[in-house]
Amino acid sequence: MSVVLDFERPAAEIRTKLDAIEKQYAANPTPELDAQRIDLRRDFANRTQAIYRALSPWQTVQVARHPLRPQTMDYAIGMCTDFVEFHGDRVFGDDRAIVGGPARIDGRPVMLVGQHRGRETRERVERNFGSPHPEGYRKAHRLFELAEKFGMPVVTLMDTPGASPGLGDEERGQGWALAANLATLATLRVPVVCVVIGEGNSGGALAIGVGDRFLMLEHSIFSVASPEAAASIVWKDAKFAPQAADALKLTAPDLLRLNLIDRIISEPVGGAHADPSAMIATLRSTVAGEIARLETIPTERLVSDRYEKYRRLGSWFETAPPATPVGSV
Repeated sequence: MSVVLDFERPAAEIRTKLDAIEKQYAANPTPELDAQRIDLRRDFANRTQAIYRALSPWQTVQVARHPLRPQTMDYAIGMCTDFVEFHGDRVFGDDRAIVGGPARIDGRPVMLVGQHRGRETRERVERNFGSPHPEGYRKAHRLFELAEKFGMPVVTLMDTPGASPGLGDEERGQGWALAANLATLATLRVPVVCVVIGEGNSGGALAIGVGDRFLMLEHSIFSVASPEAAASIVWKDAKFAPQAADALKLTAPDLLRLNLIDRIISEPVGGAHADPSAMIATLRSTVAGEIARLETIPTERLVSDRYEKYRRLGSWFETAPPATPVGSV
């Protein structure tokens, strides 16, 4: 399946020409065709780099939601060995929007937890399009506690439009489940590395996103609400989503400038979907390095530093109000 976003079309047109020349060269490898394909390869790479260097916030949202972008199970299979998926919250049932279980990254035991959207329509429906129910968050909570019990670092992968907001979700304690995860992650006595791999919206992402290190892929997003939801609230119309995306400061560079995240992980030219294998390898080495550094920190200091980190978020400066003119009311 090939999916081309509107702003990628100039590069896609070059790619189409390149593919045609490649076929001709395979059938008749002449010096002229070889020179043409070399030129087209260079043009394609340059155009793609230019496009992705100048992405607007709304275009970044589209890349973060790209249907071919690697998802949690792709990373679980590609960057882990011995991954064993656990099921169920031991209260209500299993939620396929949250996947997780013990695994090894570069030989190191970890507990991997993440949201998974699915690919085909049937799977996406089964996984509720990546919007977890409370039983999904309770499953994640169970895995966090198991990780602490057995001394395993936790790795979370965020990719969700938000927690499921249905009536049944509220009746089964969605708010309670989200809050319980936040409290548990804040005090977990093992290293916690959180990574936004696609779309991280609202408390649904944050409920598996409190950790010692918070990383984002270069073209992922992290926000209090989706652009469509924010536009519907502020302007009463979701068509203003591009303007909302700009106002929300949801891109990785924006959040790094605001000191809300710790690190940006570079993606292949053209986004993670352009070269999933390279992206998976990069994330594996990055996460392994982060865990290795965190494991050198004594437990008490690790928990204390995590607490102080989140206490510092959202700090601001206030200036004195202007003096009231004499005689004014």
